[in-house]
Amino acid sequence: MFAAQFRNRRLDLLGIAIIGVASGFGGGLLRDILLNQVPVALQSNWYLIAATGAALIGMLLERLFSKLSTVITVLDALTIGIYCAIGTTKAISMGLPAIPAIFVGVIAAVGGSILRDLLLNLPIALMHVGSLYAVAAVAGAASLVGLLAGGVPVFAAAVFCVMITFSVRVLAVLFRWRLPEQRRIERMPGIGLLASRVRRPRTRNDR
Repeated sequence: MFAAQFRNRRLDLLGIAIIGVASGFGGGLLRDILLNQVPVALQSNWYLIAATGAALIGMLLERLFSKLSTVITVLDALTIGIYCAIGTTKAISMGLPAIPAIFVGVIAAVGGSILRDLLLNLPIALMHVGSLYAVAAVAGAASLVGLLAGGVPVFAAAVFCVMITFSVRVLAVLFRWRLPEQRRIERMPGIGLLASRVRRPRTRNDR
């Protein structure tokens, strides 16, 4: 569906298929490359066929899907959570420490959007002000790693990871949560006022 939204890019059917595959399997591809594994999407004929078919169907039904933005947002959040849980648990099962496992889980969750934006020569969405894709994945992956360290069964920890990721993502969309934009330190609240006082020359009234 996302591949069909870039009509101004004048993508042909092959372009739609490539963007669809990149969006659908990009996270899994990057995950398996980081883990030095043969990508799961390349271990069967049907993965690529299904992704290509879904992309072309999304193109044909673009007008219908545009009216279902709420449903799409919910499904997108759920998908991010599932990819995050799978990526993190796979990394843990291969013996990665906690922080690298969280990193792999986040890449698995958002890698598809990264590849999509790179292929379309667009600014990478998760690096700019917007809904908290990566933050939601970090929260989910960190909770999963913490629960596993506490002895919680893998399935229960994975379900909790999906719930956390899903909740953060949906709440970020509903309440327009954003991370602060980049700024110089003197422009930060409180610090800027302190800096201006430090720079202000002293007068008799200050003595």
